[in-house]
Amino acid sequence: MIEQKTLEEYLEAIYLLEKRNGQANTGDISLELGVKPPSVTEMLRKLEQGGYIEYERYEGARLTPLGKKKARNLMESHETIADFLEIIGVEKEQADLDACELEHHISRNTLRKLKKFIEFIDDAPDEPKWIEHYRHYLKTGERKKCEFYKNRE
Repeated sequence: MIEQKTLEEYLEAIYLLEKRNGQANTGDISLELGVKPPSVTEMLRKLEQGGYIEYERYEGARLTPLGKKKARNLMESHETIADFLEIIGVEKEQADLDACELEHHISRNTLRKLKKFIEFIDDAPDEPKWIEHYRHYLKTGERKKCEFYKNRE
């Protein structure tokens, strides 16, 4: 049985290598994931048995439609989580690293809500005041007085 996180990491690596090189050979996957080539070969055979890839020795691996769908979903999860982390003030590089870890452990429902939240923020006509207030709070540790309440005092 393949651990889910490991399976997902391999699918993502193969997906990215296919986009970059047209295919994913064992050596490239090994470098991408930091694992030894024999371990990659063993995993590729398991992924092929699971219907995620087509694998030919010396040629490399190509994702099947099932593998592509799973990889695209993972990439979307990664992007959504990284975008959210950046909105709350995490630096881009760190957001990417954290998204790599979180994407394997987040529920589909939570991911859908994060995606809706990001869409909501992106579709706002102007930057919402609360984001400006939040960024001020991150920098200073102090809350800004809300314009609405200032005028009522």
